[in-house]
Amino acid sequence: MSTPNGTGATGINWSAVFAFPNPVNEYAARITAGLVVLLAGVTLLTGSGWGLVLLAAGFWLRVLFGPRISPLALLSVKVLAPRLGRALLVPGPPKRFAQGMGTVVSTTALILFAAGAAPAAWIVLAVLIAAASLEAFAGFCLGCVIFGQLQRRGLIPEDVCEACNNVTLRRS
Repeated sequence: MSTPNGTGATGINWSAVFAFPNPVNEYAARITAGLVVLLAGVTLLTGSGWGLVLLAAGFWLRVLFGPRISPLALLSVKVLAPRLGRALLVPGPPKRFAQGMGTVVSTTALILFAAGAAPAAWIVLAVLIAAASLEAFAGFCLGCVIFGQLQRRGLIPEDVCEACNNVTLRRS
């Protein structure tokens, strides 16, 4: 049983455990995407299954817990992004949705690799590299655009992200 503040019978505030920041620093998100591109590129070039494990684990950590325990996100949020100056704040829910997409893609690549379908895993990883590159180098968040489309079609309720009911291809 949960209390109105999200605290369960054990006294743990589960909504805080699984919280994702809102708003999010766009620069930190782009740096994290750049680090994903770097790790995924090295993984693709070396054919490393361990790289796929690290990528998938990182996405799972970020989608479940935000940047609090993901090594790549912590490096981005705590070390690199502050060096760029003032934060550029954008809504968090579309970024979490994008992390969810990365979770699905990276986990799919890992499962394919583990199942012996390495060529298919590398193709899926290349898709991840392309999407993360768009975010890192062009500031185009594919997951955010898809989130906006789903929200406009009523598949994601407006109250999930009132600040981004009109997420479009335009830059914030």
